[in-house]
Amino acid sequence: MTITYLKKSPKTSSTDDNKTRDIVQNLLNDLEKSKEEGCKELTKKFDKYEGEIIVSKDKIEEIKKNLDQKTKDDIQFSYERVRKFAEAQLKNYGNDFEVELSDGLYAGQKLVPVNTAGCYIPGGRYAHIASAVMSVTTAKVAGVKNVIACSPPKAEVGAHPTIIYTADLCGADVILNLGGVPAIAAMTYGLFGNAPADILVGPGNQFVAEAKRILFGRVGIDLFAGPTEIGIIADETADPEIVAVDLVGQAEHGYNSPCWLYTTSKELAEKVMKRVPELISELPELPRTSAEAAWKDYGEVILCDTDDEMVKISDEYAPEHLEVQTKNLKWFHDRLTNYGSLFVGEETTVAYGDKCSGTNHILPTKGAGKYTGGLFVGKFIKTLSFQRMTKDSTKLVGAAAARISRYEGMEAHARTGDVRLRKYGFSN
Repeated sequence: MTITYLKKSPKTSSTDDNKTRDIVQNLLNDLEKSKEEGCKELTKKFDKYEGEIIVSKDKIEEIKKNLDQKTKDDIQFSYERVRKFAEAQLKNYGNDFEVELSDGLYAGQKLVPVNTAGCYIPGGRYAHIASAVMSVTTAKVAGVKNVIACSPPKAEVGAHPTIIYTADLCGADVILNLGGVPAIAAMTYGLFGNAPADILVGPGNQFVAEAKRILFGRVGIDLFAGPTEIGIIADETADPEIVAVDLVGQAEHGYNSPCWLYTTSKELAEKVMKRVPELISELPELPRTSAEAAWKDYGEVILCDTDDEMVKISDEYAPEHLEVQTKNLKWFHDRLTNYGSLFVGEETTVAYGDKCSGTNHILPTKGAGKYTGGLFVGKFIKTLSFQRMTKDSTKLVGAAAARISRYEGMEAHARTGDVRLRKYGFSN
């Protein structure tokens, strides 16, 4: 059967994106400088409002007293069902389910992997074998049918042979000799005979990261990635040599890779600060140059009075990789909340997670650990909700939906409830 458009839209949802992006960027730039006063001025300009910004408790209580009971009942009706569904989602996290929210009203979710994933595998300064494992393997385990891998080619060679071998082993369906912005564009736009990617994943330099940021919305992405980071929490029981070696281990990634030590031991801090430059000087030229710049410009050693202070400062930084080398490991594990991946005890280290121990090394940076974790199978899986109802359940749900729509001023929404109430013999 041939697909025929009986009506074709002259515009798409992205038609005005560029104009909107420029306006919003300018506003954000101004507000970063003008802060609260800027917010107030724009609110006065666009909303004609000059009152309080933070809603007071007295105002909330006044609204509670003055709002009519029927409106409050309808809002309560909506709240109870949305809350019940959210609780069911939490209880059944990662699984398909269906639940009856009230008589005759059923809702649920179905987990469906994306069709096509694009995996970017860096290959500039180093051959990132592990990045191929982390991205392609996770996509395939999630059930993605079509995985496209891209890696920068070298003259006369193409992508690094070991990267090609790894991507193929892990299940890549197509491997392209492309790097940088061209790779991101090719996967997004569906070039070279491939389907357009539904999601892009994998680390890359600042140009790769910016291309993903610009295209986000047209295509899904794993996260907004910046230079790799390490934070280490250490007390007087930590081995300063291991701490120093681990800091240098991440500093070799690049000139702008932050390395942070949070410690309650001044003696440990002084030993580490002395040892790090010595260790860097012993490296081969490429990693030495990167690590020297990273430690000079982005290295920090923060002395704290208490364990609680170390937790507080670490959670503020939200490091991509966080090692804990203390006498009371469980205490820290129980309290830390912001990081990409946690390495508990001196026996483990970031390099293990980066290369082969099992956890994923595609992780949030630049404080993003405050709101997201790293790459995992769920990034490739859509959580799709659904609902179905009996005609009898329309009596309550349809009437409440119509009234709420009218409270909001959305008459066309309200009439979608009205038409069903009439058809099924109910009055609103």
